[in-house]
Amino acid sequence: MDFTGKRILVTGGTRGIGRGIVEAFRKAGASVAVNGTTAGTTARAIQELEDDGRTVAAPGSVSTVEGCQAIVDAAVRGLGGLDVLVNNAGVLTPCQSLVDATEAHWNAIIDTNLKGVFFTTKFAAPYLRAAKGSIVNIASISGISGSSFPIYGASKAAVIHLTRSHALELGPDIRVNSVCPGPIETDMLQAAMIETDGDLESGRRNWTEGVSALKRIGVIREIVGSVLFLASDLASFTTGTALVVDGGASIG
Repeated sequence: MDFTGKRILVTGGTRGIGRGIVEAFRKAGASVAVNGTTAGTTARAIQELEDDGRTVAAPGSVSTVEGCQAIVDAAVRGLGGLDVLVNNAGVLTPCQSLVDATEAHWNAIIDTNLKGVFFTTKFAAPYLRAAKGSIVNIASISGISGSSFPIYGASKAAVIHLTRSHALELGPDIRVNSVCPGPIETDMLQAAMIETDGDLESGRRNWTEGVSALKRIGVIREIVGSVLFLASDLASFTTGTALVVDGGASIG
């Protein structure tokens, strides 16, 4: 896929799936605005990318409305506009059960995973409309089926709903789709494994068993390809969809 000349904003683009998305868009010829929570983490990621002038910094936290506005403003200022928005930034915190969860746990997850998607989309929409662009939201299979992380799952179910609602509101000018990953080998998943299973080895074994069909945990590049497809002209008649990429975890 060729994204030469396209201008991309990736939230949460300094590590994990987001970092993989940034690298793939750059490899495909795009200019990319990288968002990290702080100016330091964002600058470090850009330095590691061996930037050739096609990467700009868009630091800030998507957990606040002001942060979302600042991120979009920095991206547009650096890139000259926007063709694609990837709402990837997300958090997964422990203590999500009814017994243990606090309002602080709830707010930490919902503000980043849901508020961030809504308001980053709000501020990016005028630029994407001008470019006849597209949005890809990173949801989760936890938003489709139950999980041991119910607040996280609720936030991702809401992202799937926003995907459909925004596809209706922003069409025909902007396509809006989401990707629903299953377990993917990232530092966030490793932390979840330790939280649910006590140690990394047990967690990896148990989470692998949960992938009903392929019996393995996915890797970042297997999500990245789906994101680039949905952002590309190959998906020009696709909007409002939630593309499940989970190795069969949700069908067992």
